[in-house]
Amino acid sequence: YFSIRAVLPSQDGLKQCLAEFRQQLTWVERLDVTLGPVTDPVSQSASTSDAVDPENDFQREMSFYRQAQAAVLEALPRLRKLQVPTRRPDDYFAEMAKSDQQMQKIRQKLKSKQEAMERSEKAKQLRAMRKYGKKVQVEVLQRRQKEKKNMLNAVKKYQKGLSDKLDFLDEEQTSSQGNKKGSASQRTKKGPNAKRRYKNQKFGFGGKKKGSKWNTKESFNDVSSFQSKVAHNKGPGKGGRGGKGGKKKRPGKRARQKMKNRAR
Repeated sequence: YFSIRAVLPSQDGLKQCLAEFRQQLTWVERLDVTLGPVTDPVSQSASTSDAVDPENDFQREMSFYRQAQAAVLEALPRLRKLQVPTRRPDDYFAEMAKSDQQMQKIRQKLKSKQEAMERSEKAKQLRAMRKYGKKVQVEVLQRRQKEKKNMLNAVKKYQKGLSDKLDFLDEEQTSSQGNKKGSASQRTKKGPNAKRRYKNQKFGFGGKKKGSKWNTKESFNDVSSFQSKVAHNKGPGKGGRGGKGGKKKRPGKRARQKMKNRAR
């Protein structure tokens, strides 16, 4: 068996190593500031490390923040005294840690995630609307079934003589009239579409075509445009069946053939 022993360097050896790699540089090159936390403005006293509970995340982070704040308040005046700029110029261009291609991929990925979230949200809304529509439809059907059942019960009671009221007929009539009025108002409110309006403008508004020339009571009694000569075919240049000016009857085919034979 082999035994491994950890050989720790002595204090003199550590000091020797520290002296070897220590470099005597100015403070501008080192920029090291070691200070305690800044004074708490609320309690007007510097919070000590013993008062900070390491298990309390808020107190621990606040102690770090106040210590860094104290270091900044100490270092900034010294840097300004040495004429070291502490603010970045407006035209300063800092190269990104990641390339433009990588950032473009990240943007596309974020955009795709956002679009996926929007699609899922729209799908959720559609499902909710469908559920609500189905619920409303079921409620309407149930209400109609209930009304129908109540009306049938009222009819049976009236037939059996248990009741002499006919209120259910009035309710049915008013409901049907209300439905008709609602549908008519919807039709008048909606109106014809563009295709129908174009056809109406081109061909007219339709209407009854058959029987449009039939006589009516007014046209039958109106004899102002009646002309007896025209009606009895006795006008100028016209005659009766055998009168002058009447149309001659065309001879038949056989007679015309005989006339042609004679002419030869």
